[in-house]
Amino acid sequence: MNLIKKLESQKRLNYEDGLALYELDLFTLAQFAHKKRGSLYGKKVFFNVNRHINPTNVCKDVCKFCAFSANRKNKNQYTMTHEKILSEVKKSYKNGIKEIHIVSAHNPKTGLKWYLEIFSKIKKEFPSLHIKALTAAEIHFLSKEYNLTHTQIIDKMITHGVDSMPGGGAEIFDEKVRSYICKGKVTSQEWLDIHELWHSKGKMSNATMLFGHVEKRENRIDHMLRLRDLQDRTSGFNAFIPLVYQRENNFLKVENFLSSVEILKTYAISRLMLDNIPHIKAYWATSTISLALVALEFGADDLDGTIEREAIQSAAGASSAYGMNIKNFLDLITTSNFIPVERDSLYNELKRYI
Repeated sequence: MNLIKKLESQKRLNYEDGLALYELDLFTLAQFAHKKRGSLYGKKVFFNVNRHINPTNVCKDVCKFCAFSANRKNKNQYTMTHEKILSEVKKSYKNGIKEIHIVSAHNPKTGLKWYLEIFSKIKKEFPSLHIKALTAAEIHFLSKEYNLTHTQIIDKMITHGVDSMPGGGAEIFDEKVRSYICKGKVTSQEWLDIHELWHSKGKMSNATMLFGHVEKRENRIDHMLRLRDLQDRTSGFNAFIPLVYQRENNFLKVENFLSSVEILKTYAISRLMLDNIPHIKAYWATSTISLALVALEFGADDLDGTIEREAIQSAAGASSAYGMNIKNFLDLITTSNFIPVERDSLYNELKRYI
């Protein structure tokens, strides 16, 4: 069966199909991806009111693509106190956030107890807040530092109030590429195993893919298929988030940055290949809000959230340092001829703006 017929009949696509999708013209690809997102969600575009907190930038690992780590170009090391974190959460809670998103560096000085205690303190003071925290890379780092299994770390996270896991640390699963851009970090199989463990506890997570650096199209399709295989087993991923590589202030030295066409094709292919992951998120912090809005015509149905503050992507050149207010979100979505839908962290609809 040829590729177009497979798309028309919505047959599951294989590795060769995924590569062939990149050879389709942009508008043909958009047509099929948009039809798929429309069959699932109509004209809805999901977002949440959230706050990102990055508690420390001191990192044991050395990833070539990272501009956030204080152990390299950035000499301005910081580690937030619990009091500072709670103060920030309190201010954001008054602004109506529903989710607190906590991701940071692999800091050997803070300690596992430091993480667990702040989760408990946030949950005690703000019991309605959904805590999304600790990537698989952070879990792996903590397990190595404290000679604990991944399961033991995960059980402690749940006991101390973590509700779901972000998808960070996946980068690209191909081990040759991974060895070049983030050697020593959690391996691709360890990342997948940690998420499978998390899902086995009845918990949900997201999945990411960092693209636009030194990887090839083949690596992207391989990455998507590994996620699809895990989702077949667990159904634990809420969303897939293609993260566009940010090129400033890091050591990767990428000269040929991706075109908008290649980025949009990758969004569309994500929607078509990942037939079992419900949502495709155009994370505006890495793609820019303008391109994220266009991506809504290429299979994406979610824009993430208001964020308020963000330090990791903005350190590498993204314009997300101070987030975006909800009015701007609503205006941008409605003027793009979509319907804004505020969701919670698990994609339950909270409010539809018509």
